Amino acid sequence: MKPIIQVKSISKRYRIRERLPYYSLRDEIVNTLRNPLKLVKRNNREFIWALKNVSFNAREGEVLGIIGPNGAGKSTLLKILSRITPPTKGEIRLRGRVASLLEVGTGVHPELTGRENIYLSGAILGMRRSEIKKKFDEIVDFSGVEKFIDTPVKHYSSGMQVRLGFSVAAHLEADILLVDEVLAVGDTEFQKKCLGKMDFARREGRTILFVSHNLLSVEKLCKKTILIDRGGIKAFSDTREVLAKYLDSKSIVNSRIVFPPSKGPGNAVVRLLKCSTKSVSGNLKTEFNLNEKIVLEMEILVFDSNVKITPSFHIKNNAGEYIFVSTDLTSEKGEDKKHKKGVYKKRCTIPENLLAPGTYLVGPSVTTISPKKIHFFQPDLILFKITERLTSEEQSSRGNYMGEFPGYIRPVLPWESNFVKSK
Repeated sequence: MKPIIQVKSISKRYRIRERLPYYSLRDEIVNTLRNPLKLVKRNNREFIWALKNVSFNAREGEVLGIIGPNGAGKSTLLKILSRITPPTKGEIRLRGRVASLLEVGTGVHPELTGRENIYLSGAILGMRRSEIKKKFDEIVDFSGVEKFIDTPVKHYSSGMQVRLGFSVAAHLEADILLVDEVLAVGDTEFQKKCLGKMDFARREGRTILFVSHNLLSVEKLCKKTILIDRGGIKAFSDTREVLAKYLDSKSIVNSRIVFPPSKGPGNAVVRLLKCSTKSVSGNLKTEFNLNEKIVLEMEILVFDSNVKITPSFHIKNNAGEYIFVSTDLTSEKGEDKKHKKGVYKKRCTIPENLLAPGTYLVGPSVTTISPKKIHFFQPDLILFKITERLTSEEQSSRGNYMGEFPGYIRPVLPWESNFVKSK
């Protein structure tokens, strides 16, 4: 059986214009007559390749994840597959009906009501009016905007808009579904519904291309994943292998992040200046042994001395699953815990023999507990790795066992052995 999606050596080139391209044909003709050398100068303009020689196949019922850093070319690839923009080079073959949801507000008109937008979005996606009418109640129920279905969409939040748009696309009986990071604005409950809907579509034999920075969702939904970076495919394999490669490639430069004082995450109360992982001796470090302590440090700039702030570190594994959150419990106790204006270093230490070998993501945050307010939260900002290289004199919780040792943590716990009686 032939693949339902065939992508052969796709490349996409964009021209970096010297000025914004919002001018008319008349302006172009006048400018050319005024400056005949303009046509020659065009050849000297700079070009950028958003995609270069991208090739892959997807079979019926397959769910492919697509990950990579911002600007890697992921969205460009989906726009080409959706026929929004043509490729500069290469060939694409799609065998089936295609539905796409590429960004918040796709096919949504702000002046129309939710009801009218369902029919509009459905028509854009190729649904017949009778098909939309048949599934209308199901679409509204899935979106969760029933109370506002006759309200103009311009009064909807971005989350409500994306729920409405995704609900229409999810109920289109398409053979191929293209989804690009639209779940990022949905709440946790709706994300679960969307993932369940896509899994149901997969079991019905539909093919899904899923672009997301949520690595946990990619791991749960996709058996295979494509890693795109700088317009090219860097890896295409089992999802866990690709996620590990992606995180490992980032960890080389992400043991420390520094922000300019005026541009760091935060607000008028506090801003983040630095975040890093260090050894107990204070040296910057990315890779730690299993029996080493790990120091997490953030440097913050406090502007308002009348607010009590609480710093935290959020730790995830390489699949994006939360391992734990560590909070400075002393920061909210008593008036004396208010911070004076100035720069502070906040540290916490992860004890040795706690986390299992692997790659971990660190997200610093600062909040106010009462009233609750998040001043900044930067998920997955830096990374560190834990390996297991012990000498003959050292021992971890695995003892002499050399096989696979599952689990997210690897603590050395106290054990007791007491003789009760002889047999």
